[in-house]
Amino acid sequence: MDVYSKTPTKITQLQSEVESGGMKKTKNKVDLIPKPPEKITLSGHRSPVTFVTFHPRFSYLASCSEDATIKVYDWETGELEKTLKGHTKAVHCIDFDPKGDLIASCSSDLTIKIWDMNDDYNCIKTLYGHDHSVSSIKFYSGGEMIASASRDKAIKLWEISTGFCGHSQWIRSLSISEDNKYLASCSSDQTIKIWDILTGECKNEAKGHEHVIEQVCFLPSTSHTFIKSLCQLKKIEGPLLVSASRDKSIKLFDGLSGQCIYTFNGHDNWVRGVAVQPMGKYLLSVSDDKSLRVWDLESGKCVKHFEAHSHFVTCIAIHPSAPLVATGSVDQKVCVWESR
Repeated sequence: MDVYSKTPTKITQLQSEVESGGMKKTKNKVDLIPKPPEKITLSGHRSPVTFVTFHPRFSYLASCSEDATIKVYDWETGELEKTLKGHTKAVHCIDFDPKGDLIASCSSDLTIKIWDMNDDYNCIKTLYGHDHSVSSIKFYSGGEMIASASRDKAIKLWEISTGFCGHSQWIRSLSISEDNKYLASCSSDQTIKIWDILTGECKNEAKGHEHVIEQVCFLPSTSHTFIKSLCQLKKIEGPLLVSASRDKSIKLFDGLSGQCIYTFNGHDNWVRGVAVQPMGKYLLSVSDDKSLRVWDLESGKCVKHFEAHSHFVTCIAIHPSAPLVATGSVDQKVCVWESR
């Protein structure tokens, strides 16, 4: 189905909902945090859910799984829009391009696939080059480029139009800074590396975790005011990032110095995923302790936590404009939570 084949009324409605936050406006959006019960539970996967992400414009949510499929849902109605089949092994990560036309996916089958939502979700390109499971993928540079990370210890940068791979260094999870200048990667070797995307130079290495780092995430610039208060900093000159680790902790790093400037403790098991709300005040984390935790970046305190799934929670995503959060789990379900 063409994503833009929806009736003009529906498109206008969806755009209006996203632009207005998708819900009734509150007086202070910065204080919105996810609260139970879940808004909707999405079923259909036959194995653990490995990643979830929201469409940047419309009310779609995509998830991928160890069952080798990608599913696209309408998070308002709960309807399954499409199941994408093509990978032959577990799919580990997915990402929408900024316009919301394409989906990129990566898998243990060593491939990266590009799917066109406007062409009935057909796979229009398959990229080969990694020698082991591809674990993370991100669009950048306006959607013209993709960064991928693999268990073969390589980071590769690809041109979407040609499939050309122009860089190889070293991994487990990737994050791109909001100015598209830096790429952060984390590894099973318990380190985080910060790379200059243009030159490929490793600018710094951050250490501090005592176990495998599951995910790394750059903080939006909106969080800097809160971090200055938390860490008593006069100014922040470079990017900040947070990491989730199997050592049960979340760490906040200065990207320029590689120094750990704060540690969040509270989870009782591996921390699998982290995300920061667009307004910058709250950090969200999910864990094998089955919980979702909300951390105030101004005080450093956990201000909310609840059981999100009946099994390990593997991933989390925050909608870019609507007050919604999605989580995925080994229980094979995706849950959508309303922030209020």
